[in-house]
Amino acid sequence: MVSRSLDRIDKLLLEELQLDASRTNDELAERIGLSPSAASRRLQRLHNAKVIERTIAIVDPLTAGSRALLVVGIEVERERPELVEPLRRWLRRESWVQQAYYVTGSADYVLVVSAPDIGAFDEFMTRMMIDNPNVRRFTTNVTMTVIKHGLFVPVD
Repeated sequence: MVSRSLDRIDKLLLEELQLDASRTNDELAERIGLSPSAASRRLQRLHNAKVIERTIAIVDPLTAGSRALLVVGIEVERERPELVEPLRRWLRRESWVQQAYYVTGSADYVLVVSAPDIGAFDEFMTRMMIDNPNVRRFTTNVTMTVIKHGLFVPVD
């Protein structure tokens, strides 16, 4: 299923689910004006089509013990697939890496990293450099205040 095939009800369902995935099927159905069985079928179809990749809980990093949220720019020496794929695998495996993007601009990759403290982050980045010799350098921005934290995708 591609986004062009999402109808108004699918979009409403996706929006409601993104706002609060803990709602029961009955609650979702009521909010979008469907029967629970129809809502359940639509949800299953959206999951099967990978429109909904997975359902997760968004945890406040400060409350959960991560006192440092950092935005990191990474530059690599060469962008050949056989050289960047080990870095991409490494980034996918690391639980502290909350988000990772391949981008244009001065950095090749931009990461959002959640760490217990700056010292632990320094050790983490040292390990990243040792484990990934294709990384030329990185820059770090320390988050002072989180203005917005979420992964809501507009479905209009």
